[in-house]
Amino acid sequence: MKTLDRFYIDGQWVTPAAAARSMPIVNPATEEVAGHVTLGSAEDVNRAVAAARAAFPAWSETSREERLALLERITALYKARLGDFAEAVRTEIGAPVSLCNTLQAPIGLAHLGAATETLRAFQFETAHGNNYVRHEPIGVAALITAWNWPLSLICAKVAAALAAGCTIVLKPSEIAPLDAALFAEVMHEAGTPAGVFNMVFGDGQEVGARLAAHPDVDVISITGSTRAGIAVAQAAAATVKRVHQELGGKSPLLILDDADLQAAVAQGVGHVMLNSGQTCIAPTRMLVPRDRYDEAVRVAAATANALQVGDPTEPGTRIGPISNKAQYEKVQRMIGTGIEEGARVVAGGPGRPDGLTRGFYARPTIFADVDNSMTIAREEIFGPVLVMIPYDDEAQGIDIANDTPYGLAAYVASGDPARARRVAARLRAGSVRINGGQVDLSMPFGGYRASGNGRENGAHGLAEYLEVKAVTV
Repeated sequence: MKTLDRFYIDGQWVTPAAAARSMPIVNPATEEVAGHVTLGSAEDVNRAVAAARAAFPAWSETSREERLALLERITALYKARLGDFAEAVRTEIGAPVSLCNTLQAPIGLAHLGAATETLRAFQFETAHGNNYVRHEPIGVAALITAWNWPLSLICAKVAAALAAGCTIVLKPSEIAPLDAALFAEVMHEAGTPAGVFNMVFGDGQEVGARLAAHPDVDVISITGSTRAGIAVAQAAAATVKRVHQELGGKSPLLILDDADLQAAVAQGVGHVMLNSGQTCIAPTRMLVPRDRYDEAVRVAAATANALQVGDPTEPGTRIGPISNKAQYEKVQRMIGTGIEEGARVVAGGPGRPDGLTRGFYARPTIFADVDNSMTIAREEIFGPVLVMIPYDDEAQGIDIANDTPYGLAAYVASGDPARARRVAARLRAGSVRINGGQVDLSMPFGGYRASGNGRENGAHGLAEYLEVKAVTV
């Protein structure tokens, strides 16, 4: 059993500043306590921000080569501990061991590598005749991360902030603290200068709120729910700091009438169910031509029913449990709401899969006969639940795709590349994938509307941590 009762501040592990609360780390596959994490207070945040503020002048003046060298050391140490990272994520959020080994842990390594390459090429100063524009580090960056892809989120934010020359206070999710503690160890072993990277465990109500309101924090980046993003923006407004939000989504997969229907449907279902449906960009609304709708429903149901749900330590398990009890209960409520609203369950449904009596396991669920006005089509469920909506023509399909308060991602399936590109241009989302296009970590990532603002990854992500200064001669 692991006890996390210290924070990483100013280059060392320190005890909480005052009497602190402790919460259990619950293994969602067994519902057993795997450890405890101590939650910090506003006073701990103050100490961490003060350390970051003191370290900023020296770190902000480091050369590109010095920052590259640190990122390369961090990358090498992270790679050496991939197995430890994978095991931590499996324990804390219940992701299947196969997913932990192939994506949950390695995606952090990929983010570190991508940020390193971005830093190599980034132009911090550009000439405009005799004048020039400088891009300078903004200051202290507060980073708040979520539990669903914990290492991806930590590495993406930390690497970009370091590359920009900012100093950092990280608040990882209290639900997934094990991997964050390992990451702080890597940062220490890599020789990160004292105060450049700091980490405080805590919840959003106290530690997150204090970071958002703190006058010595210059930029705050949060990945979480839209509700949490709004709360951070409101708390940050009084100090006029920059706020970068990567929030929720209800992304459409628009399958056009010239697509390979079976492949598109099967791929869409697989994408939704990955990580037990706990992925903000998952295409959880599948839009299908009405004259092929029944066929699509049959394929989706068969695909979902074939997925193996169970013990995340078993290599053959495709879907593990929902990551925590509160989220499991929300997923069950939303499935019940869909049934009450008249949607037809064609796979899955309420409760645990057969044979599983313990753990936060949800059944991979497909709803047919869904209207886009239903709750299950409007609200992010964040579980293994897909809704299927018919449409009559391309224009109506695009309208339904865009009829959402969110705008994080969208997907198009088509046999005509030119048509797919034309449709992609009309979709109101921060990223569009055509025919299963893969993630490119050099490309900007972020959303429209209630999905947040700002961008992560690549040059756009690095720029979020920079101020722009015009110098005229």
